[in-house]
Amino acid sequence: MAHSNDEIRGVLIQAGEHRLLLPNATVAEVLTRAPVEPIAGMPDWLPGQIDWHGRAVPLVAFGRLTGNTSDAIALNSKIVVLKALSGNKDRPYFALLTPSFPRLVSVPRDGLLADATEEDLPVGVKVRVLLGDEAAVLPDLETVETMIDNALAQAA
Repeated sequence: MAHSNDEIRGVLIQAGEHRLLLPNATVAEVLTRAPVEPIAGMPDWLPGQIDWHGRAVPLVAFGRLTGNTSDAIALNSKIVVLKALSGNKDRPYFALLTPSFPRLVSVPRDGLLADATEEDLPVGVKVRVLLGDEAAVLPDLETVETMIDNALAQAA
């Protein structure tokens, strides 16, 4: 399916109560399952790490990170490996848990509207948006990466 230059390819990922909208270019791979190795002393939103192509990749439960402590981690969860934006050579990737496969979407450049509700945004969320009639959030990936780095540094 061809897309025009007026569209951006995006990926919708369910994470907790949120549907995350990310640029397709940030997704490195989607895994149907991978063993999770727990890391002692981590917050509940960082349940451990996975071994991905010989790298230890931290695994984030985004729903828990944003304050939904009841967000369950199921054995059949999918894992979305994302390219880190920080440029950290020691941790160029991190992963998100999702209950279902991500959905590829075309985002018209003028079709994404910021949701102007007055409520406070949870940590890790940059802005709420409307994509057509679907609500989503744009995650604050820099903040998420900083939180991962801080949690891992405290455990070391």
